[in-house]
Amino acid sequence: MFGLSPTFIDREDAGRQLAEAMQAAMPPDPILMALPRGGVPVAFEVAQRLGLPLDLLIVRKIGAPGHPEYGIGAVVDGREPHVIVDEDAARRFHVPPGYLAAEREHQVAEIERRHRMYFGEDEPSEHDHTGRDIILVDDGIANGVSIRAGIHALKDMGVASIRIAVPVAPRLLLESLQEEVDDIVCLSAPERMEAVSLHYGDFRETTDQDVVRLLKEAHRLSRTLSH
Repeated sequence: MFGLSPTFIDREDAGRQLAEAMQAAMPPDPILMALPRGGVPVAFEVAQRLGLPLDLLIVRKIGAPGHPEYGIGAVVDGREPHVIVDEDAARRFHVPPGYLAAEREHQVAEIERRHRMYFGEDEPSEHDHTGRDIILVDDGIANGVSIRAGIHALKDMGVASIRIAVPVAPRLLLESLQEEVDDIVCLSAPERMEAVSLHYGDFRETTDQDVVRLLKEAHRLSRTLSH
């Protein structure tokens, strides 16, 4: 379901609104997977309000040469790092030979660093959700490269279903994503969208320390709920 265009105070406010919208359309026993870092505060609020377990799907964008903010591809954490490239964008930016391979290597190293920081010595099997219903959460979608990489990686993992829950994303992109997932909950779907940040009053950067703190708190709450 696509909504109108609210402005969110911050990521926590967006998460609270998202949780409310999601209550009506949830599978019986889903796992929330947040895209760090910005998706984590949003997903944490959803996890708290709906009593759901929270995990991360670490995705790193591959930026265009000279335009690092524009994603032409992405790498996803997993037993085998999953890479997706937007071939049209790569052609448009005239990506030089060897650029994608070097960027992949760089982003895989960053994913490994973040994995150690966020999860410590967790076994990979603890983040293998084969056969489970997944709700993929981010703080917004701009051009869709990261979320598409996440969807592909989850399908490779063999999850039962994939739902996307985001506060804001462009309408046309959502319509194209509908063919790839089981359901989408999005609170704001503007026809034209310049940047996710413009839909938030406070869009300060989420730090690695924020992610670690929220994950610990989510696991503590999850243990409390299960006892």
